Amino acid sequence: MANPTRWATDTGPEHSQWYIDRFRRLAAEGADLAGEARFLDAMVAPGSRILDAGCGTGRVGAALAARGHTVVGVDADPALVEAARADHPGPRWLVADLAELDLAAAGEPEPFDAAVVAGNVMAFVAPGTEPAVLARIAAHLRPDGVMVVGFGTDRGYALTEFDAHAVAAGLRLEHRFATWDLRPWRDDADFAVTVLRRPA
Repeated sequence: MANPTRWATDTGPEHSQWYIDRFRRLAAEGADLAGEARFLDAMVAPGSRILDAGCGTGRVGAALAARGHTVVGVDADPALVEAARADHPGPRWLVADLAELDLAAAGEPEPFDAAVVAGNVMAFVAPGTEPAVLARIAAHLRPDGVMVVGFGTDRGYALTEFDAHAVAAGLRLEHRFATWDLRPWRDDADFAVTVLRRPA
């Protein structure tokens, strides 16, 4: 890919398999892995079309699909996408660079009602591509579509930068929470869940 992600450059080649094994183990143990999916499901109409941007092993997209939504998941790591395909058949899982996202070229021309960007994705994209990532995801939303983004505030991507990049991508900030279970935002929170909307 033209933009090697921090996921690829800042972790060793064994990290992807560790991540796959970790979430398979958590699922087998019955851990609650669907918090992000519950959050988004509450915001959209039944049977919505949802983009899981930076889908990883597919846990969020799979939980949304189980709730009746049509899901397309995208990740830059082929190993994670292969795990998603193996563990969660049903949604369409694609390998793609979010900074150059063009799902119409991949046979997915319809706009999405919503996008979810969970799991610190924004902290793992290639340095300097954050504005392009937000803009390309936003371009795949229908007018009035919603994007929900969650990442740690200690991951090197300042919220002030993120907010400026979101505005530049044509998105409007609607809400911010400190957790996926809707704890109120506070300035010293170590995590931010931000609800953005593409204007109608």
